[in-house]
Amino acid sequence: MDCRSCASGLDHCHGTLVLHESGVVDCTEACSDLDQVRHSLRMTCAEIEGGCRCVAEFTEEFARAS
Repeated sequence: MDCRSCASGLDHCHGTLVLHESGVVDCTEACSDLDQVRHSLRMTCAEIEGGCRCVAEFTEEFARAS
């Protein structure tokens, strides 16, 4: 199966962009450009199976501030 974006010569990434509660963004591939436009696959870290450490940290901070 060929990637249409690759075949068209479009600048893109095959990884999934992960948007963390803390505001940090990372990619599941060794991607140096974390622009959302380059990533057709995006998810929040809360959607990661098994959870993400920053969600727990964010929840703890929120509980302390309340």
